[in-house]
Amino acid sequence: MDSRPEFPEGPQLRPQSLMFAFFGGHVLEQGPLCVYSGSVIEVLARAGVGEQAVRSTLTRMVNRGLLRRQREGRRMYFGLTPQATEILWNGKKRLWDTAAVNDDWDGTWTLLGFSLPESWQRQRHDLRSRLAWSGFGPLYSGLWIAPGDFDVSALVSELGLAAHVKIFHATADDATDIGLMIRDTWDLDGVGARYADFDKRWTDWLGSGSGSGSGSGSGSGDPLGTRLRLTSEWLQIIRTDPRLPARHLPAAWPARSAHDTFHRIAEQTEVPACRMAARLMETTALRPS
Repeated sequence: MDSRPEFPEGPQLRPQSLMFAFFGGHVLEQGPLCVYSGSVIEVLARAGVGEQAVRSTLTRMVNRGLLRRQREGRRMYFGLTPQATEILWNGKKRLWDTAAVNDDWDGTWTLLGFSLPESWQRQRHDLRSRLAWSGFGPLYSGLWIAPGDFDVSALVSELGLAAHVKIFHATADDATDIGLMIRDTWDLDGVGARYADFDKRWTDWLGSGSGSGSGSGSGSGDPLGTRLRLTSEWLQIIRTDPRLPARHLPAAWPARSAHDTFHRIAEQTEVPACRMAARLMETTALRPS
């Protein structure tokens, strides 16, 4: 492509995140499909990713079991593996079905305690990463807590750590200062700043006319690139948000406004982005493995 669309300046987005946004938004619900590598390159270029970065990302995702290669004649196609499909369905639910602000907390907490051998650094990292994605925070080094009644038994079993983990569901005693506990356990300033920054940049971008061009939902004329970057950045932000009880958060918590801004731009770009992706994508049926 000769030019790149203009987007709000923001955090660096990993090519894999944009790749997931593409497959999650335009392949996941279309059935078991493979997409021609040239189509992937053209689509990701609209989100500012160069050809070499796309090719190396495709290779890494194949090596990690997230994508499958399928040759058709002289062309290479890529399709989702069951592991990637599960990740994308979970991400889709988080993106579209879960509000950024938790107004419905019932006062319960899920606590998970673990003790792992010192040499299990990878397992410890994997467990902490998955817990953080699920909304848990470290109350103490080996005791993590999340608002609500979470069933994390499948997560623990999947990591092979069931024998090293204890899970409890409880409510806090009246003597516990929940607001203080939340501030000590989670980085509220950091989470709030990310929401506020997202909201300001994308709202300013809309106000400049970039988001209202000729019915396309993007003044750059490229709603597909806009939508890929928008969803990738939003998912990156909400991955760090434990969805804490709204009544224990600071006044005017910025997640609410940011949530509205995300959905407003997502709605504007949905139809034109899907039309553009359909024009650019060359696909074929994914053969059974």
